[in-house]
Amino acid sequence: MEGLGLALAIGIVFGLAAFGGALGASLVISRTIEGVARQPEARGSLMGLMFLGMGLVEAIPIIAVAVGFILYGRLG
Repeated sequence: MEGLGLALAIGIVFGLAAFGGALGASLVISRTIEGVARQPEARGSLMGLMFLGMGLVEAIPIIAVAVGFILYGRLG
């Protein structure tokens, strides 16, 4: 029964990490679109910053999944 609770907790962590990543990605992209709409000539620099921001935003869920698997391996 203890393994089931651990698996459920790690599943919730994975789900929250995915939700946070999706929310962060949507904010980065929407703000980039707003910036391009306001200043079309800054499109190139905004796109570069967007890709950098997306990499940083997506790193957090990946790290959370890795930590979840490590915890599951040690505790399970």
